[in-house]
Amino acid sequence: MASLKELKGRIVSVKSTQKITKAKKMVAAAKLRKAQAAAEAARPYAERLEGVVASLASKVGGSDSAPKLLSGTGKSDTHLLVVLNSDRGLAGAFNSNIVKAARDKALELQAEGKKVIFYLIGRKGRPVINRLFPGQVIENYETTGIRDIGFEQAHEVSAKVMELYEAGAFDVAHLFYSKFRSALLQEATGQQLIPVPAPVDIPTSSGAAVEYEPDEEAILADLLPRNITIQIFKGLLENAASEQGASMTAMDNATRNAGDLINKLTIVYNRTRQAAITTELIEIIAGAEAL
Repeated sequence: MASLKELKGRIVSVKSTQKITKAKKMVAAAKLRKAQAAAEAARPYAERLEGVVASLASKVGGSDSAPKLLSGTGKSDTHLLVVLNSDRGLAGAFNSNIVKAARDKALELQAEGKKVIFYLIGRKGRPVINRLFPGQVIENYETTGIRDIGFEQAHEVSAKVMELYEAGAFDVAHLFYSKFRSALLQEATGQQLIPVPAPVDIPTSSGAAVEYEPDEEAILADLLPRNITIQIFKGLLENAASEQGASMTAMDNATRNAGDLINKLTIVYNRTRQAAITTELIEIIAGAEAL
């Protein structure tokens, strides 16, 4: 049985941990409101832009004159998985759920005979991906030290993705991030970036005419890269909100668990202390009777 000193030390240690987790929960709750507002504000624009580009993809079909970002390379041998993670932990299963979704997709593609490569944003997913898929991570984006990851970082990531695509490094790109539902629920999500998938409910050979003003080439040259940047930006915003929600929930659970442990240790401490006092009294009484 642990001594009174050891028990008291453990109680003090758990109380210190509880203060940290409670403070972390309050910080995450304060950051969550701003991150949630940013994610929800970006959704309508990102979804509408994705819908417009997807509609164009359904109309161009396999046209030879269509841009590669829209129609694809004509094959799907190599797939790039862009995985968005955070640099910090203490967020429950937030990072592991994203990595799990990317891992499942990679294994599915490899089972079909496809080659899979990774572009990792954030530190937390790297060890697992590197262990499961050695030599398949071709690019890492370092976010350490960036306080608020935003549109500038999304633009840099999308520029690198398009550079790899133009160089023929891959045929299809997928984006993985955590979609924010609520502080209690974050959903690991996968989305195809390149080429833009046509909507399921719109026939590919619909034959509908699209008029471009002023110039088709100029509009698509601006619209298609912009869509990739916006989708990555949306993923970063969703991740930021999901991370704070997951962190708040995890720290709340940790605070509660610390409280329960403190109560249990206090009971053990009091019982041990009472047993020690009783033993001393028995020894004193026995000594007095002996005299």
